[in-house]
Amino acid sequence: MAYIVKGIATTDLVPTAPTPLPSGIRMVVGFPAGSVTDTVARLISEQLSKSLGQPVVVENKPGANGSIGVGEVARAAPDGYTLLVTNSSSITINPQLYKQINYKASDFAPISMILDAPFILTVNPDWAKKNNVVNPKDVISYAKRQPDKLSYGSAGQGNIAHLSFVSWGNRTDAKMTHVPYKSASQAELAVISGDLDAIFDTLSAMPHIQSGKLKPLAVTASKRIAQLPDVPTMAESGYENFEVTFWMGLLAPAGTPAPIIQKIYEAAKQINNDPKALAALKNNGEVVMMEPASFAQRIKTEVPQWGDVIRREGLVLE
Repeated sequence: MAYIVKGIATTDLVPTAPTPLPSGIRMVVGFPAGSVTDTVARLISEQLSKSLGQPVVVENKPGANGSIGVGEVARAAPDGYTLLVTNSSSITINPQLYKQINYKASDFAPISMILDAPFILTVNPDWAKKNNVVNPKDVISYAKRQPDKLSYGSAGQGNIAHLSFVSWGNRTDAKMTHVPYKSASQAELAVISGDLDAIFDTLSAMPHIQSGKLKPLAVTASKRIAQLPDVPTMAESGYENFEVTFWMGLLAPAGTPAPIIQKIYEAAKQINNDPKALAALKNNGEVVMMEPASFAQRIKTEVPQWGDVIRREGLVLE
């Protein structure tokens, strides 16, 4: 099979009888409009459009913790005209967690990691004040005193934030109640309103933290983060070896020719030269723009790591 992509030099791939090409590139996002993943996708799509000289249209296909959109890309033609922006949950966790999943990590050709970010353990400030919760150990103490009463949210069953709470609760013998939402932003708003007590939130929570609507207790990075220099890590809070970061990345269907992958990567990383777009990305994590081979290795390393967690915790979802 041969491929042509406008703006991509692939002379060794040009067919003798070209077939009609799509009018632009589809960038599928398995999460709702307005989510962090969607925000990142739209920034990258604008950069690709400028660099490649053709439209890049973001299509939101939310559902099943990102799996609906991700599965669609896994089955797409590997011609460079269908791309995926997603987070690590949908690639490294979902295929091992859900019985009915219709794809696996090897169904994708990594192009570039875009962001790498920690979680922030945040709680409703009124709930924290009422129950004298000032650090992560207080959260666990509350959960032990009142099993299953503490409620926490995430962007869905099997999301990294969900698994992180499950792992934390199991290793401390604390029982907490998970409430899944369609997006992390919805779960975040539930904590702000008092419908939930806690969440492993993302850096998108910073405005709410700064306004006092959310109370940060710890970060899941290996060291304190610049945005919250006075907030300790989970390790500093007494939970060693509790380091969790998640990535957002750009991928294509497996089998997409290497020259196309490289050209898209080169186009995407030009976002580093756009101060406004770069600043917007940095609001959500550390901008990495990791090249394809390194990104592929990161995924390869994470798949068995999360598989061990899933098996250890005995988690299986339909």
